[in-house]
Amino acid sequence: MIEEFLPQFTKKPRVLYLGDTAKKDLVVDRPRLEALGVDLNQHDRLPDIIVLDEARNWLFLIEAVHSSNPVSPLRHLALERLTAKCKLGKVFVSAFENFKSFAKWAPGISWETEIWVADNPTHT
Repeated sequence: MIEEFLPQFTKKPRVLYLGDTAKKDLVVDRPRLEALGVDLNQHDRLPDIIVLDEARNWLFLIEAVHSSNPVSPLRHLALERLTAKCKLGKVFVSAFENFKSFAKWAPGISWETEIWVADNPTHT
């Protein structure tokens, strides 16, 4: 996902956090996340991926639906709270492997969030 999504939708990406349900700390740039205002005291609530687009000052918070659920209204609120002190623009993304997976979860996805499907990687 990182190899396909980031080049398409970010200009100057920097992965600040990468984890999944099994191993939460594959990549953690703790100093940068804290400086941006991301609450790391709620580590178990972090999304699967956090990416800073340094060119646009956007923070992408990405849920990979194969390892967790999409950005539901409740999850959206939790991510907003986690990043309440962050002054950057925030982009909340639910990433799916295919349209079948997206169709299963579509009714529960929060408004004002983005979706990305690996089967059709150039569209959100």
